[in-house]
Amino acid sequence: MTNTIENGTTVVLHYRGTFTDGTEFDSSHGRGEPMTVSIGTGQLIPGFENNLQGLTTGDTHTFTVGPDEGYGNRIEEATTTLSRSVFPDDFQFTEGMTVPLQGPDGNSVLATLTEIRDTEVTADLNHPMAGKDLTFEVEILEVRTDTEE
Repeated sequence: MTNTIENGTTVVLHYRGTFTDGTEFDSSHGRGEPMTVSIGTGQLIPGFENNLQGLTTGDTHTFTVGPDEGYGNRIEEATTTLSRSVFPDDFQFTEGMTVPLQGPDGNSVLATLTEIRDTEVTADLNHPMAGKDLTFEVEILEVRTDTEE
């Protein structure tokens, strides 16, 4: 029985994600294990999930997701300056490194250090993939309805 991907189905797939210059940012192949997701539950960025709709077992598909259906557009004002004292004494600061921070709402956010000075650092609070076009190659290994096991 061939199931078609729609909300309420579970999909097992392999994927490879690249930026427009061809640089790979993620791949299930590299982990040696496919990804399993439930469609319609918000586990995926909208553009990825929308492009899976209607595919069936055995299909391969390549598509590009823009910021509006990915991680959003960059917000240039989304930066913060932190005292170096909020980090452990032996912390090795590197420009471009990603660090987990906790927002005022208690949620954690990944920030990228953009400037390191003597007593403080500047962190970019945008998602590292905000503002980027993301290309995905997917191979659908299995599609099952949530009533099947």
